[in-house]
Amino acid sequence: MIRGNLIHPQILEALASSGHFSRVLISDGNFPAATISNPAAKKVFLNLAPGMLTVTDILKVINEAVPFQEATVMLPPEPQALHQEYLDILPQGISFRQLPRAEFYEEIRSHHTSLVIVSGDKRRFANLLLTIGVVRFD
Repeated sequence: MIRGNLIHPQILEALASSGHFSRVLISDGNFPAATISNPAAKKVFLNLAPGMLTVTDILKVINEAVPFQEATVMLPPEPQALHQEYLDILPQGISFRQLPRAEFYEEIRSHHTSLVIVSGDKRRFANLLLTIGVVRFD
């Protein structure tokens, strides 16, 4: 039996098989996961209904399971409060990038993207691309 908060078998499998520099996309409900992502990436659909689950709901759980070293979002036309929510959840001092739409999509298409989790988040610019860091065995 698993004791942590992350119990989704497909997500656990994908994270366990990912390594340093692998990327995880938590997408909003409008993201075209079937056409704009690495075809080899594991895709997990958690978009049961509009607004369920949100990117922040998912982030809170996977952030406890995996160390992240970088977070990337799509550059919005105006500041988004939800991006600060991400920073409040993620480790302090994490690298945070904003990329124009085309560059953001290219990052997601990269062979480094190993997992795409589709949420039901209705907020615009909610897509979050995370880069896995190193697990220290000191």
